[in-house]
Amino acid sequence: MKDYEVYSSLKIPKNSKIIVRLDGRSFHSLASDLNLEKPYDENFYQVMSKVCEDLFEEFSPLFVYAFSDEISLLLENVPFDGRVEKINSVIASFAASSFVMHYNTQFKKPPAFDSRIIPVSDDDILKYFKWRQDESWRNCVNSHGISYLKSKYSNSEANDKINGMSQSDVHELLFKNGINLNDVETYKKRGIGIYRKNKKVVGFNKKENRNQTSYRSYVYTDWQLPIFSEEFFREIEVIK
Repeated sequence: MKDYEVYSSLKIPKNSKIIVRLDGRSFHSLASDLNLEKPYDENFYQVMSKVCEDLFEEFSPLFVYAFSDEISLLLENVPFDGRVEKINSVIASFAASSFVMHYNTQFKKPPAFDSRIIPVSDDDILKYFKWRQDESWRNCVNSHGISYLKSKYSNSEANDKINGMSQSDVHELLFKNGINLNDVETYKKRGIGIYRKNKKVVGFNKKENRNQTSYRSYVYTDWQLPIFSEEFFREIEVIK
């Protein structure tokens, strides 16, 4: 019966880099069930950051990027011998389990993530994450916009109004009403990143009777991401 399994033999080519992107399934309904604060819920973002850290520790990506209910993992050492079915199913289920574990509440329905794989070259890395960071900014503008409109109009009226507005229109509306998105926390505009950093450690070498400096890597969660650039990705050694 193993021959009947669909795509079970589909594999990522060896020595490839991939991005695995996870998206929360029906998280709009989940947000309502959990009564999340609008436009941004601090606890939700703390939980998502913990999920990203768990994914980093488990699958050793080069970089993890997240905003809203979306998580992207850049993998150089592809797990499960490159088996697409296994990568998608295990990473998505791991993220959902981590989310439940860190949220520590009763859910009306089990949360879930879907997963997709995007093969990338080094030249694609900046393009991909810049694309997703631009989406994070659009999400920030629209989230604040709809939140403001719903404070003035019914839900249906607010939705109708924002659907007819450009991003610059929403930005202008907010600014005229005392909401300056420049003052919003960086992670709400640009997302969060998880990557390895090196820290300097000074110890005493008894054998040589002198201080000795070494560097140790650690997992760093960055809540103050810059606008993505080639310089940033070279600095964190994601692009060589």
